[in-house]
Formats: sequence, C-alpha cells, structure tokens
Amino acid sequence: MQTKIKYKMTNREKRENRWGILFSLPCILGFLIFALLPMVVSLGLSFTNFNFTTGGQFIGISNYKNLFSGSDPYFYKSLLVTVIYVALSVPTAIIFSFFIAMLLNTNVKGKGFFRTIFYLPTVVPIVAMAAIWMWIFNPDMGLANNILKAMHLPVSTWLSGESSVIPTLVFINLWTTGSTMVIFLAGMQDVPRQLLEAVEIDGGGFWAKLLHVTIPMMTPTIFYNVVMGIINGFQIFTQSYVMTQGGPNNSSLFYVYYLYREAFEFGRMGNACAVAWVLFLIIMVLTAVIFKFSNRWVYYGGE
Repeated sequence: MQTKIKYKMTNREKRENRWGILFSLPCILGFLIFALLPMVVSLGLSFTNFNFTTGGQFIGISNYKNLFSGSDPYFYKSLLVTVIYVALSVPTAIIFSFFIAMLLNTNVKGKGFFRTIFYLPTVVPIVAMAAIWMWIFNPDMGLANNILKAMHLPVSTWLSGESSVIPTLVFINLWTTGSTMVIFLAGMQDVPRQLLEAVEIDGGGFWAKLLHVTIPMMTPTIFYNVVMGIINGFQIFTQSYVMTQGGPNNSSLFYVYYLYREAFEFGRMGNACAVAWVLFLIIMVLTAVIFKFSNRWVYYGGE
C-alpha cells in the first residue's frame, strides 16, 4: 500500500509565490474590473429595456425575441453586411499577406527596409488612415478616379456606391495586414530548410516547394491568422463610423456600428447589450467550429 507524502513548501517558495501574485495582481484586477465586470453587467442589462433617460426594468428575453423576429430590420441587415465583409476580407488578407511575406523572406538586398515599409501602415492611426482613403476614393476629385480618367478607364463610385462600398473597404483592409504579414514571416523562418532542399534534389521547383512543404508547414500559422481575421472582421467599426456612417443606404452598416447606434445614438442600451451578446455567441460558435475541423488540415510538426 502506497503512502501519500505531503509536500511542504519552504519559506523561500512561499515568499516567491507571494511576490508572483503581487506582480500579477495588476493584470488580474484589470481583467476583473475592465473586462469581466462589464461583461456581467452587460449580460444583466440585455434582459432589461434600460436607456439613459428613463432607466429601465426587467423584460426577460424580449430584446432577443425582437432581434430574431425581425422587428428591427437593421439587425439582419447589419449581420448580412458583416458576413459578406468577413467572407471577402479574410481570404484576401490572408493570401495578400502570405504573398508579401514570401517576397520578404527571400534573400534580397535591403529586405529589412522593405519589411519596415510594409509593416509601417499598421502603426498609423486608423482614423488618419481613413481620412486619407476617403480623399483617394472621393468619386469627384479623388486620386483613384483621376488615375482611371488619365488611363481612359471607367471611374467608380467607390465608397459612395451601394455595390462598390464593401469591395472598396475590403481593398482598404489590405493596407493594414502588416501584422499578419509579420506573423507569416516568422512562421516561414521555421520551415525546415532540409525539406526544401530535398524537393530541389528531386527536381521540384517553386510550386512544388510551396504546395508540398511551405504551405503544409505553415498551416498552424494560417490557422491562427484565419481565426484572428474572422474575430477582427466581425468587430469592424471605425471604417464604417468614419468613412461611410453605415451608408449608402445601410450597405456598410456593420454589426458593431449598428450596436453603437443602438447604444449611443438611440439610447437603447438594453437592446445594444443583447446585440453585443449575440455577436459574442456568433464569434464563439464560429471559433469552436474552426477548431473542431482544424485537425483535418492543420499539421503540427511535433505530432
């Protein structure tokens, strides 16, 4: 019969634990006060008709019923617009940043300079970036249409057209893929060189190395960027708020901008909290589904 031996911490270990807890306390308190507590409060408010002028009272799941029943047509409209944006922006951003990372991974002169240039737009304030792109895509005097006119090509309404506003915002999103590019670049540094050399010895060229070595070894990085791209895509707000105000004709009424209008323009905070929790559930379910099927295409070298 085995006897259990009780481990007794030394005074030094107790002292180190106390210091560890003390140093981690600001992060723990920050999470509890600025993340967990607002989430709990918003969950409670989602079951009320709270507004800033008259207060509110408990109404159960009426806010959720009104959303899914179609009483507010902007709910499904904003959800559809956001889904279309995510479906277009995530693949294009992944492909574009992966391609740029491959170019910057080659041994070219001044690659450090080019890496900085491609990453630099990421640190530009998004409001300033939006103002620049609004000028570029101005349908009357913008740089984009002036270039098209000079080349005798048809001009576009860009951000002012119902059919062109989402593709234009997807194109603008490519400007901020520097962080995704850096993550891909870091992943490419870990691709085993001997595998690439083995493909070369067997007579394989660029496409053989890309399809049979680089992409399979990069699937964990691709998986991470896809998940983060979907999460960030569903939370797009500033572009709509600054550049289009949800227009034209609500064709760029993204979900978070719809949430913002419910809360701070119309004062329906209870309904806005319900909208926020629906978004949380959508992102959670999509993330869970992606993780569920990731074992079919994501390869981890240690497995």
